[in-house]
Amino acid sequence: MNNNKLKITFLGGVGEIGKNMTAFEYNDEIIVVDAGLTFPGDDLPGIDVVIPDFTYLVNNKDKVKAIILTHGHEDHIGAVPFLLEQIKAPIYGSRLTLALVENKMKEHPKVAYKAITVKPKNVLKIGSFAVEFIKVSHSIAGSLALCISTPVGNVIHTGDFKIDFEPIDGVMTDLQRFGELGKKGVNLLMCESTNVCRPGYSMSEKSVGRALEEIFKTHTENRIIVATFASNIHRLQQILNLAEKYGRRVAFTGRSMINITEVGMKIGEISFNKNILVDIDKIDKLDDKELLIVTTGSQGEPLSALTRMAAGEFKQIKIGENDLIVFSSSPIPGNEKSVYNVINSLFQKGAEVIYDELQEVHASGHACQEEIKMIHALTKPKFFMPIHGEYRHLRMHKQLAMTLGMEERNIIMPTLGAQIELSANSMKKIGFTTAGQRLIDGYGIGDMDSNVLRERKQLSEDGICVVVMTINNVSGEVVGDPFIITRGVVYQDEAEAFVQDTRNMIIASLKEQDLRGCEPSIIKNTIKRNVSNFIFKRTKRRPMILTIVLLD
Repeated sequence: MNNNKLKITFLGGVGEIGKNMTAFEYNDEIIVVDAGLTFPGDDLPGIDVVIPDFTYLVNNKDKVKAIILTHGHEDHIGAVPFLLEQIKAPIYGSRLTLALVENKMKEHPKVAYKAITVKPKNVLKIGSFAVEFIKVSHSIAGSLALCISTPVGNVIHTGDFKIDFEPIDGVMTDLQRFGELGKKGVNLLMCESTNVCRPGYSMSEKSVGRALEEIFKTHTENRIIVATFASNIHRLQQILNLAEKYGRRVAFTGRSMINITEVGMKIGEISFNKNILVDIDKIDKLDDKELLIVTTGSQGEPLSALTRMAAGEFKQIKIGENDLIVFSSSPIPGNEKSVYNVINSLFQKGAEVIYDELQEVHASGHACQEEIKMIHALTKPKFFMPIHGEYRHLRMHKQLAMTLGMEERNIIMPTLGAQIELSANSMKKIGFTTAGQRLIDGYGIGDMDSNVLRERKQLSEDGICVVVMTINNVSGEVVGDPFIITRGVVYQDEAEAFVQDTRNMIIASLKEQDLRGCEPSIIKNTIKRNVSNFIFKRTKRRPMILTIVLLD
């Protein structure tokens, strides 16, 4: 590559929500910004999480000099352990971000890594790059934007941000620094697009605190259960402050809630009187009005604490008429059905439920249109690429930039795998590299065209039929009746007749053939074909057919 060109490779986070990962390459040096994951949809049965396909980085691992993390959300750090298994490079991030990474790495004890804490205004020199960290507000503490200085000019990567004029930690997004960089000259702005479709400004986190306080004031006799994102430490701090103010003991449920609270306390991001904590196993000794339960499950996750409460499957907590449940969150796109199913179940158990459509109990951590406009106006970039969003978000952000006076020829909407070349005076697409999804399934890593995935889909849609039979190898006769098991193929009242008819069909079809000395594989394939055709004619389904032939 020419030594006056910067190559930017998008391995995740464009055309999609989640698994953010971008590589910046100059000569023989690569820095990676974020390494996130996303959660599987219904089309990925049994998959735990989805990470970017970072084959490009593995193929160029000797060039990778640093992994820089903008903040500690899973969609920005979730793939770090898998990346570090294959690439040895130091990781940089804020104190909370690296504490959350450390927590994740406990599940990968054999992976050695080096973590270096950075703060806003620090400047990190990495070969041809100089990376400055800029304080931004978001729904997790320790969030940072980046100014990446390169020989072809400054690149600003906003990470996830909002402009909160009343931040809980008292430190606003550093608009002054964005303005100073704009005066110096910004060659390329890469700005997040998650809430670009929402007009106006995002709500302040302190507004949520005020709404929650009103709930605590007016529901003095209820047991209060608050479901929120475990990572939103500022929200947790406000909730704990209110519990202390209104004389309630606090019980945490959900592994991620307990883990992140411990991490926050350890590094000083959360501070409260520990005497208000009560073990979940001892809450039955407290009156409802004395108790606050803080839980995971705000997204309707199947195994989360709140979902199990709603289903009546949480041993220590039985939901009843004196319970007030607050969803201090909004459904992530795609989770709406799960969330509303949980809300409906809680209502059916007699509880009162408050969620963001009813009161202002959640504030997004992402900038809305006016905040995004402000970043564009302050930085005055020569070139622009919208990032962090589905195609519709990127498209809307492109149009927004054009309404602010940006010429269309100076904007590129990146796609997964796209490689963009940036010089001092030009920006263009130069090709594509391998990119997409890698599927984490227990201890295994697979891809989208995996046989395992295809088989799981077939099992979930059409079921399975197992045929076991014995054949006399000398006479070629079937010994006894074939043994047939079906799961998910026919309903119970049809099962007995169906199995008998299938058995009769197999025996009749084999009588027409001379099986003496026949290879078992040939017999198996014949049975499989005949059974598949028979079931399809009978049910219009194509279940998985497993045949086992024993020679007597």
